Amino acid sequence: MIKVASYNMRKGIGTDRRRRPDRTLEVLREIDADIICLQEADRRFGGRGQVIMPHLLEEHSPWKAVPFGARAASMGWHGNAILVRKHAEIIDCEPIHLPALEPRGAVMADIALNGATVRVIGMHLDLSGLWRRRQAAAILAHIEVSTDHYPTVLMGDLNEWSAMAGCLRDFGRTYHVAETGPSFHARRPIARLDRIMVSDELTVAAAGVHLSPAARKASDHLPIWATLEMNRSP
Repeated sequence: MIKVASYNMRKGIGTDRRRRPDRTLEVLREIDADIICLQEADRRFGGRGQVIMPHLLEEHSPWKAVPFGARAASMGWHGNAILVRKHAEIIDCEPIHLPALEPRGAVMADIALNGATVRVIGMHLDLSGLWRRRQAAAILAHIEVSTDHYPTVLMGDLNEWSAMAGCLRDFGRTYHVAETGPSFHARRPIARLDRIMVSDELTVAAAGVHLSPAARKASDHLPIWATLEMNRSP
């Protein structure tokens, strides 16, 4: 069993307009997932430094950041980051370049954890439906041409308001969408912008939205989570 989560942390800025990375970490500790995909994990301007500083992760969390090496001060790639348990083995990792009018990207990592190896893709897709579909196609193509193949989890802020149209329909041809629930806006969640999707080798045992008081304040998105089981080979 592996627990995963996805969270658009809004650069650590809460609904009170205060930047508090310690509060973001508090929310993540409440969820206590084995693998976490973050969106908007880096500052937007300047050196685009990471919001949750390395010493906070090291001293106040059970996770380490997957090292994509895009920018020395950044946690991830275009704000996308992946956190894993400190004892997890990172087999491989790389950024995925996406077609876009504004800077967009995704990240991919192969993680060995709890006796299983899974591939994790974190993403934050465009506000435009046309570009979202192009980005979904790029991610699916990147996975398809990879030399190695593993049970796969895709997570992130898809910015897709439709139930099963647009990029969700494209992903849905290959992946199963977890029924997590509405995650935006944190104060009154009505939209399912954040999604977790899994390949056929995985079963979603449980899924949901994290609705704690801290989560309602820490970002304009609520975190989503799922517990996954590896399907046995016939």
